Amino acid sequence: MFTVNHQTNRISPVRAKKFSELGFSERKHLQEWLAHEPSALGEELLIIQKEFDGFDDTRERLDLLALDKDGNLVIIENKLDDSGRDVVWQALKYASYCASLTKAQIVEIYQQYLDRYQPVTREVDPLNVPQVAELNASQRICEFLDAPDLDEVKLNLGNSQRIMLVAANFRKEVTSTALWLLGQGISIACFKITPYSLGEQLLINIDQIIPTPEAKELMIGINAKEAEEKTTEVVLKNRHSVRREYWERALEAFQKSPCQLYNNISPSKDHWLSAGSGLSGCPYNLIFLQKELRVELWISRGITEENKYLFDSLLGSKQDIEQVFGAELEWMRLDEKKSCRIQFSTKADGFNKDTWPKAVAWHLEQMTKLEKALKGPLQKAAEALKNKPAEVS
Repeated sequence: MFTVNHQTNRISPVRAKKFSELGFSERKHLQEWLAHEPSALGEELLIIQKEFDGFDDTRERLDLLALDKDGNLVIIENKLDDSGRDVVWQALKYASYCASLTKAQIVEIYQQYLDRYQPVTREVDPLNVPQVAELNASQRICEFLDAPDLDEVKLNLGNSQRIMLVAANFRKEVTSTALWLLGQGISIACFKITPYSLGEQLLINIDQIIPTPEAKELMIGINAKEAEEKTTEVVLKNRHSVRREYWERALEAFQKSPCQLYNNISPSKDHWLSAGSGLSGCPYNLIFLQKELRVELWISRGITEENKYLFDSLLGSKQDIEQVFGAELEWMRLDEKKSCRIQFSTKADGFNKDTWPKAVAWHLEQMTKLEKALKGPLQKAAEALKNKPAEVS
């Protein structure tokens, strides 16, 4: 790493340091850095536990446990200035212990992590709509994996566990073993972390040295067939078939009803079916899940501020809207996201076809009421947005 002097047009090396001379520790510093910024390891990871020792008949403790975007467990072992000789053996033991974890156990482990390190907070907004930051592990995992519900999530399949080793220096016996394990199909990566001193500022550089990014791409291609074998395509195809059949029945009922929203909509394999509300980026959605039915207005225009403005405008008419609808709606401003939702839901046994006549009737009745309740207020909110001063919107 070098600094550039623009005046002299020269570069100067930045001095590499050792963690020991800086007074940093593995648990208090390196572990916390990665727990709060796991993307430093080159991909999106969801940290679900740290210093995990929940293994039967042993008190051993792994540093960090995470999920990747494919639902695989990732064991992260951290060392400071030296990897030591036994880090690979240590990580392999942890991977073998984690191989037996079920989906329910993984959710429970993550929930314990949230309860301990991210306690729930409760706030009340000015319009008396309670906003509860519910740190629900199941919901967080579904959101991370872009899954509609936990039933569609596959976690920790087979021997899919991955290992990440982080250290300032790796001994040859460690890198040699890691390379051999890669050849045997074990997912293991080594990350070299180097601290640099620049005046009073400390810089950290993290490089993946095994496998190199180029080699990793080649390995992904070589192992594509193996990856296919562990997917849940059969399950998903069954779900897609069930959904399409349900939407065919639902659309047939809608087309015979006064509700005109879905007249030109085709069945889909997805768990949702959208129809235009008359305002771009704000569709009505029918939601069909294994355990839930839902109707909603999804406010998802390209500009966050517009979505929040439309939601707040509708929220100002909350009492009138719910009076027309005939029940309380769930108002989800979702401040941490771009979109907002107004929804109404009920529990269901969605994949039981014997319940479909009632489910279709419920969807039709609730969507008809939702459109009736929101149509006028949404038009007014859209007009107000259109006339809003540009510098405020």
